[in-house]
Amino acid sequence: MGKRIYLSPPHMGGEEWEFVRDAFESNWIAPLGPHVDAFEREVAEYVGVSHALALSSGTAGLHLALLVLGVEAGDIVLCSDLTFAASAFAVRYIGAEPVFIDADERTWNIDVNLLEDTVKRFIRNNRKPKAMIVVDLYGQCSDWEHIQEISERYGIPVIEDAAEALGSEYRGKKAGSFGTLGVLSFNGNKIITTSGGGMLLSNDRGLIDHARKLSTQAREPVPYYEHREIGYNYRMSNILAALGRGQLRVLDERVERKRWIFEMYRKLLGDLPGIDFMPEAKGCRINRWLTCVCIEPEVFGATREEVRLALEEENIEARPVWKPMHLQPVFCGCEHVGGDVSERLFEKGLCLPSGTALTDADIERIVGIIRQCSRT
Repeated sequence: MGKRIYLSPPHMGGEEWEFVRDAFESNWIAPLGPHVDAFEREVAEYVGVSHALALSSGTAGLHLALLVLGVEAGDIVLCSDLTFAASAFAVRYIGAEPVFIDADERTWNIDVNLLEDTVKRFIRNNRKPKAMIVVDLYGQCSDWEHIQEISERYGIPVIEDAAEALGSEYRGKKAGSFGTLGVLSFNGNKIITTSGGGMLLSNDRGLIDHARKLSTQAREPVPYYEHREIGYNYRMSNILAALGRGQLRVLDERVERKRWIFEMYRKLLGDLPGIDFMPEAKGCRINRWLTCVCIEPEVFGATREEVRLALEEENIEARPVWKPMHLQPVFCGCEHVGGDVSERLFEKGLCLPSGTALTDADIERIVGIIRQCSRT
């Protein structure tokens, strides 16, 4: 059996150790510190927003975003259906009610027509949604022109879940800059990593200042410990921020490599009937965090799951696309709008190994196994 090929492992760029060494030598080992401050500035500048808050995870960012927007128990929050569960978990942390909106088959992202129809329906019923969480799935930016129009027309703030999309662009602007608040993830499998971590972004300083206070146990600015709000320990470590600063130096290089890997897969598999690649929406430049395909079993000759298991048999990790939220047992009973598109993508979609350290030989090995599964 060949070496294990992982779906999207960390890839160090070379400068990380110098930043981490500085953190150790300066004895800034505790949460917060000069590397945290610098990492926030550098990410904000890269994305093109005014303010950033480094956190322990992207999920923490989603939770804080809802809190500072004033979402409370019983409120309605509209969410992407096809996504990782953290996008909706944060809604439940507060006791609010997620309503899941189906995907658009052309982009795999939230269907903006269904989104607006749902907003209007809830407003007619005197239950105006308190917020919207819109995901940039697998690096594909959502239709932000129309989502921002919906947000402004109906006065509903939008949280951009760009956890998978750092480095992606929509009409020349970076992912993470489109919502009232944006959220990034630096989990170990993301395009750059701090091992575990996230970032909350906004052009609204007041929102970030409030989130910063909540993230540090909501301590009041007095010499003793006083708390007038419930706080959270969501701070990022100075050591992890140092790691992130090193990773940020190679982000653009990682994006180019991810896109090259996608093109290699498309070149080597694109002639097979019954296999289609996740499209790139008009105006979007995807970071191609993961290369995703849809497999039509009647045409291809094997199901998505048969292909995944064939790869696993050869010590290669692949993964089905996200299981839609309306199919998750934990969200049983939550309202969803549509769902057929998300279900089809889950049934047929497969994420292929996309680590930026993949070699040509690795890709050829993966492609060879997939081709063996085809009836052609």
